[in-house]
Amino acid sequence: MNIVVTGSIAYDYLMSFPGKFTEHFLPEHMNRVSLSFLVDTMDKRRGGCAPNIAYTLALLGERPLLMATAGEDFGDYRQWLDAAGIDTTPRRSRSPASSARRSSAAPTPRTTRSRRSTPARWPTPASCRSAPVKDCGLAIIAPNDPGAMVQYAEECRTLGIPFIFDPGQQCARMEGDELRDGITGATIVIVNDYELELLAAEDRDERGRHPRRRQDADRDRAASTDRRSSRATGRWTCRRCAPARIVDPTGVGDAFRGGLMRGHLARPVATKSAREMGSVAATYALEHMGGLSHAYTWDEFKARYQEHFGPTDAPGVESR
Repeated sequence: MNIVVTGSIAYDYLMSFPGKFTEHFLPEHMNRVSLSFLVDTMDKRRGGCAPNIAYTLALLGERPLLMATAGEDFGDYRQWLDAAGIDTTPRRSRSPASSARRSSAAPTPRTTRSRRSTPARWPTPASCRSAPVKDCGLAIIAPNDPGAMVQYAEECRTLGIPFIFDPGQQCARMEGDELRDGITGATIVIVNDYELELLAAEDRDERGRHPRRRQDADRDRAASTDRRSSRATGRWTCRRCAPARIVDPTGVGDAFRGGLMRGHLARPVATKSAREMGSVAATYALEHMGGLSHAYTWDEFKARYQEHFGPTDAPGVESR
């Protein structure tokens, strides 16, 4: 089955900073913040939502099609992705439309993250609105240019392609109408707890934007979160897979998405085993620096799944 992964491609600059950035903010003076931070170390790593998600799918035996735009310095990164089993081949045909496109006008976007906090910079290439999604069994629309995300959702609805809408950090950028258009018709919507609050604020129109109609969106979607709880109807809970060590949270949510997608492919409903596969995949990422520095075999993944969640014959866990 063809899987299309859309989203950002970036280089992550991971910083080691003592304490938390938020400890230095004065709430009563947020309108005139003027701070700089001296970091102990900074590592440059390959990253971006789309490669992080696609990498987990590749580790779990799939060959996802990556549709995203990178900068003129993408050559070595592309070779690494190809070697990892991710399809980045530019296609002239619009079916299937998967392409890791290179923009000669700008470098690949950079993000800066602390191991304890995640302030990020997301410059988005103007050419990221690639050819439309076609000829695939499942697509994920991860954070990217807001206009492109809305366009991909419309194309998936038109073509009858099941899709996951993952607005992520773009919740703060997208208008209520854009969020509504992305969510409508989605098989799954994935947000973390903070992003869920932003979506709720859109419902209440607290930020002066167009409120989206939750009842319209809820007819066609199920919602999943990185940090699962039972605060809202339509959300599921999932036990976590205990990490052997905690190194870096970068890419953990993306790994969860990849594991969830792999489980969902085996049975296209929101199954317990799919969420548990996401939890195991996320734990591997948490134990390593950056979102793409871990690795495992299918047998290792299956053994760890069964260690934490018990024997199962659920589709996805028992087969590749």
